[in-house]
Amino acid sequence: MEIAVLGPGCKNCEALEAATHEALSNLGIDQEVTKITDFGEIASYGVMKTPALVIDGSVVVKGRVPPAAEVASLISAAVAR
Repeated sequence: MEIAVLGPGCKNCEALEAATHEALSNLGIDQEVTKITDFGEIASYGVMKTPALVIDGSVVVKGRVPPAAEVASLISAAVAR
C-alpha cells in the first residue's frame, strides 16, 4: 500500500499527516507515509486544494483534515480491496 499526503507543508498538511500516522498506529499497520510538496506533482493528481490524502494512487480526501478515525476507515477500505 502507498500512502501520501499532498501539500506545501502548511499546518493543515501537518495535521493530516499526524492523523494518518495515528490511524495507521491504531490499525496496527507499519506503513511509510510519503509527503509530496511539489505543486506540479500535486496538480498531477488533480488536486487544486490541499491538504490531500492519496492511498494507492487514488485521492481519497482533499481540501480538509479528517479525524484519524475517518482516515483509519479509508485505509481499512483500501486494505480490503
